[in-house]
Amino acid sequence: MSRTIRRATLFALYQFTVLLGIVLFPLAMFTRRLGVPLPLGRAVDGAKAAYETTE
Repeated sequence: MSRTIRRATLFALYQFTVLLGIVLFPLAMFTRRLGVPLPLGRAVDGAKAAYETTE
């Protein structure tokens, strides 16, 4: 049962980071112009990798 809960939690976290990346995309583009990149892609990739390892 705990594996199912862990998988569901990681899926929700992955979906949240994708949503956060979409919402913060304009801010990320603006900060990139200023020379300060935001690590949104790494956050999404990390959440995706964690979710995929629970299969």
